[in-house]
Amino acid sequence: MTAWRSYIEGSALLENRLNRELQAAHDLSISDYEILVRLAEQPERRLRMSELARDVAHSKSRISHQIRRLERAGLVNRQECPEDGRGVLATLTDRGADALRAAAPTHLAGVRLHLIDLLEPAEKRLLTAVFDRVRTRLIDPPAP
Repeated sequence: MTAWRSYIEGSALLENRLNRELQAAHDLSISDYEILVRLAEQPERRLRMSELARDVAHSKSRISHQIRRLERAGLVNRQECPEDGRGVLATLTDRGADALRAAAPTHLAGVRLHLIDLLEPAEKRLLTAVFDRVRTRLIDPPAP
């Protein structure tokens, strides 16, 4: 129980701090930042909305709301998927790429200051191993 509570409190405090730093410096939430990162990593800077929702662990309705806000800000565009017409693609705009480039140093400095620099090399390896295992279990659960 102690480990669970430490994780819950620590991860919430970390996410809140990183979110506040991005909001204050760049008017982006940490969720917005993660969406921009995911799009920037894709060929042609675009991804199906359903894949984007899966990648950032959001519901389809939440991702639609966020993309709508990012679209109003000129950071992303939405368009029909040319391959099937049913899907919708989110595409990072040049303005969105610029916003991401500007926000990245703030986010990376925060991650280092509030987490990475507090850990010994063995703790970093352990943290990676634990959350790789958790992510794998949740993405691809074992058959019952």
